[in-house]
Amino acid sequence: MKFEKGNKVVLIGDGAVGSSYAFALVAQGLADELVIIDLDEAKVKGDVADLNHSAPYGDSPVKVKAGNYEDCGNADLIVITAGAAQKPGETRLDLIEKNTKIFKEIVTKIMNTGFNGIFLIATNPVDVLSYVTQKVSGLPKSQVIGSGTILDTARFKFELAQEFGVSPWSVDAQIIGEHGDSELAVWSQANIAGKPIYQALKDNPDKQHRIDEIFMNTRDAAYDIIQSKGATYYGIAMGLVRITQAILKNQNVVLPVSSYLEGEYNQNDIYIGVPTLINRNGAIKVYETQLNSEESEKFENSAIILKDMQNKIKQLIA
Repeated sequence: MKFEKGNKVVLIGDGAVGSSYAFALVAQGLADELVIIDLDEAKVKGDVADLNHSAPYGDSPVKVKAGNYEDCGNADLIVITAGAAQKPGETRLDLIEKNTKIFKEIVTKIMNTGFNGIFLIATNPVDVLSYVTQKVSGLPKSQVIGSGTILDTARFKFELAQEFGVSPWSVDAQIIGEHGDSELAVWSQANIAGKPIYQALKDNPDKQHRIDEIFMNTRDAAYDIIQSKGATYYGIAMGLVRITQAILKNQNVVLPVSSYLEGEYNQNDIYIGVPTLINRNGAIKVYETQLNSEESEKFENSAIILKDMQNKIKQLIA
């Protein structure tokens, strides 16, 4: 894919995450055009009107319209937030298989339009569905990106910022691995102004317990939010907008997203959350963070869990 100027975004899925993303995108004026596609056409019609009415107060006008799959052919970026929700009594594997079938149908329709832009996937399990998207689309790995651990990293930075009384912008820390229970904090590299965070907590007897608490607050944040209001959507929407900005503005910034590995971190044929250089051409380079032995073991475990999920759905995308 060659760098070309153009800012047409197609959003597939106008639920809580999708509509939150659309609002944040329009508010920041990041695209020239936003096309929204959803089975609930009435909802899309209402959101399109509502978003267009906000245009006079945005950073830059964005043309928002309802669309269909034909609009995907000349899109620069397609963001997918659509998918089935887990029902009572339904296993995680049931949900994975259901969403794999949904994604196969969606991606096939998109590719039939001649689309050759970048996919940004947010639907869970995001690592597995990013893998599905790449395999079904046949696009280069650089053109399929998952939101990965971008939200987990934001939560981690927030927790550390609260602990040390600084802005989250001043915290250099990341979560990698599966966007899920097997994710891991890279404590060995976390710092504020070059000062190691882990050691600062460990050396203070009154703070040692906070190491586990901070990570658990990060990992389990979604469960707490879901219990309170039913779903999480603002945080991931902002994460998606940050990735969108990096792509459309060709920023060459490193973000913790779900990328396809071919030897990096001693892993192959897997999408997993890792620091990745993002620009107008997509996911350009995976950066291999220096991990200590404990972190390496946890990352390996996270990869094993994801590969197990991938293997269970491979026959569905063959």
